[in-house]
Parts: sequence; structure tokens; C-alpha cells
Amino acid sequence: MHIHKYEKVWLTFGGAALFVFLLTLGISAFHMGMHPASSMETIDPKKVAETAPFNEPGVKKVDEDTYEVTMIAKAFAYTPNEIQVPVGKKVIFRVTSQDVVHSFTIVDTNVNMMVVPGNISEKEYTFKEPGNYLIICNEYCGAGHHYMKTEIEVVQ
Repeated sequence: MHIHKYEKVWLTFGGAALFVFLLTLGISAFHMGMHPASSMETIDPKKVAETAPFNEPGVKKVDEDTYEVTMIAKAFAYTPNEIQVPVGKKVIFRVTSQDVVHSFTIVDTNVNMMVVPGNISEKEYTFKEPGNYLIICNEYCGAGHHYMKTEIEVVQ
């Protein structure tokens, strides 16, 4: 089979452009700390309040540099509604829902998870600056959706 010279040039150019695009996408995703979806663990949504660690939601110190925040998304609220974590420490957020699909988005960060009943969503983040960070639900969950928010206080 004979391929014309110009076809070879365009095939080479197209292949190189595809390679550069995929390489750039991979490097930027790695640099920004992006990970694939994390809903690998499951839970019975009817028994969220009875199943550990969601039976005691809140902040727990795992070790010197790591904290775990366990939260439940439910009709127009997050439980607990007061969270305080230290600046510069790795925080692992574990969130589930007991009613409908919600989202867990920390404004001005790359933390954005779908919270699906029956799945445990997990994301790690390290806050570099102290202050108050707003958590909102980006997934319409009913008439009171616009009230669904809470704050994380990041302290020294």
C-alpha cells in the first residue's frame, strides 16, 4: 500500500500533537494532585448513623501530621456543622449521604466530590493558609438546597 508523502506528514503531525496533548494533560493532573473517583467503599444508607466511623462524625487525629474528618450529608445540612483543623496538616475527608445525591465542595480548593447514598467518598487536602473555608453542595438536592453549607475553620 502506498501512502502519499503529504499524508505521512499529516499523520506524523497528528500523532505528535495527540502525544503532546496527552502528556500535558497527565503532567498537569499530577501537578494539581487530581485523583480518580474514590467511592470504592460502600455503606448501607439506611444505617449510616449506626455504622462506624459515621456513628461519631467529626475530626479525629490519626497521627502527628494527619487528621480525618468524617461527615454525613443529609437533607440540606452536613453533620457535624462545626469543623476545626490545623493549617499545614493532611486532612482526609470521608463523606457519605443517607438520603439523596449531594456534593461536597470546599470553595477555592480542588476538593469536589459527589456524595452518593451507599458510597463513601474520600479526598485528601492540606490547607496552606488559616481561615474559614466554605463547604457547599453543588448538586441540587431539594427545595432547601441553597441552605446546605457549612464552614471549616483552619487554625494555626
